[in-house]
Amino acid sequence: MSEQKNDPTLGIPSRSQLKRDSQKLKNLGEQLVDMPENHLQKFDLDESLKSAIYEARRLKNRDARRRQIQYIGKLMRNLDLAEIEQSMNRLNHQSQTYRQHFSKLETWRERLINEGDSAIEALIAIYPDADRQQLRNLQRQANREIELKKPPTASRKLFKYLKELAD
Repeated sequence: MSEQKNDPTLGIPSRSQLKRDSQKLKNLGEQLVDMPENHLQKFDLDESLKSAIYEARRLKNRDARRRQIQYIGKLMRNLDLAEIEQSMNRLNHQSQTYRQHFSKLETWRERLINEGDSAIEALIAIYPDADRQQLRNLQRQANREIELKKPPTASRKLFKYLKELAD
């Protein structure tokens, strides 16, 4: 009879699977508690979950913090974790998503510096809110810095502006 309760063909998860799922939620909750405030603000979280995270941050006692993180995991059982995990991956600097995003921005910066107006027009087609004047100015400054063998200040500013556009 007990084998029938844990039979995966019935759609009932095993105890081990429930424990793994619970541990995954606790780990995700702990990451949310430990992340910097500006990163946490990028998440669209339920108010009760946010207050639980702030409470866990406030706690100094290790056991109390552990219990609060378990509570956070329990709160997350009812949420759609796909959106939270996707946001975590974007913020995680070691993630593949971040590296691809970073590489895409570097490619755009190089295109803008090397191709000039045609690349600016292509970028504006993708990001209509982009400031054409600012892009041209940064592109010209970056080319001057390359010619004069100066530090790439404008190139960094251009990358920062592209990052703001993409976010």
